[in-house]
Amino acid sequence: MFSSVYRGRRVLVTGHTGFKGSWLSRWLEKLGADVVGYSLKPNTEPNHFELLNLRITSNIGDIRDFHALKRVVSDFKPEIVFHLAAQPSVIASYEQPLETFSTNVVGTANLLEVSRQVSSIKSVVIVTTDKCYKNNEWIYGYREVDELGGHDPYSASKACAEIVTDSYRKSFNIDIATSAVLIASARAGNVIGGGDWTANRIVTDAILAASQNKTLGIRNPKSSRPWQHVLEPLSGYLLLGQLMFQGKSAIADAWNFGPAATSNLTTERLIGLMQLEWPQIVSKSANIPQAKHEAGLLMLDSTKAQKLLGWEPLWNIEETVFHTVEWYREFLENNDVITDQQIDSYAHRASERNAVWAKQ
Repeated sequence: MFSSVYRGRRVLVTGHTGFKGSWLSRWLEKLGADVVGYSLKPNTEPNHFELLNLRITSNIGDIRDFHALKRVVSDFKPEIVFHLAAQPSVIASYEQPLETFSTNVVGTANLLEVSRQVSSIKSVVIVTTDKCYKNNEWIYGYREVDELGGHDPYSASKACAEIVTDSYRKSFNIDIATSAVLIASARAGNVIGGGDWTANRIVTDAILAASQNKTLGIRNPKSSRPWQHVLEPLSGYLLLGQLMFQGKSAIADAWNFGPAATSNLTTERLIGLMQLEWPQIVSKSANIPQAKHEAGLLMLDSTKAQKLLGWEPLWNIEETVFHTVEWYREFLENNDVITDQQIDSYAHRASERNAVWAKQ
């Protein structure tokens, strides 16, 4: 997988204790990488990171603490960096706007500045979100050339993180063809999958309600999102990391990694698919007129990644929902953590489909 680039490589993952970061750290372990993480402590109980019992070196620290971050990076001397540390919630950003901006903007700048100063680093992938685009509620997917923006503090902070990333790429990679470090940013859709217990996320709320025999109240049933399994964008991140490490300077750019258009569903339709897999999920509309603004329609266009990288999503929305519910049911009913099995299943599908990152 990924031309065996990660085997034996030193890889830093910021945000490794989070939902996406823990999945990425485990996949990197399976690929044979020497992984070091830098993140705050997990903020939920249970949490995917602790359930995995990863063998990586875990450093607990704040991405806003430049000197602590630099000490870890300077000591480890990573070759490839994945930056996922963030305040990831729209709802929380209304309650903690300064923390959101300082974490997502200054934290990203800290990581980029450290990466500029540590000569071992060749490849940096900055992970943001589809919410970095100025949302005009268009009925087509946003492309990498579309305007950045953000109504809520979270979305605005991620747009700022993209601007900071682009500034570092342009300011310090004067001759990008010969630059020592290549920087790309990656924008995913609404990521779901097993092991996420973050509050105010529809899948997590549905699973918790079902496990407690409660009815789920859907806050915005008509809101439409590009739902995708967590492994889909992670394969894109890993592909970027691989190609830049191999010196492909054209890859140092912004990239969308979203699902197929058929995976863009309303929240109530997503819950309907989850109910087919687990009938114990019971829901009702819970529209809240005074609720903070959340986008009604989001779509992501991944044509650029498909044409120029050869990347494509591998699981349709039904498979995405199946694997997500399967993970939670196995954990809640049998106390089994099937992360490894699902990574293997996804990799097998990639081989069957002759995915560019799975070719021998």
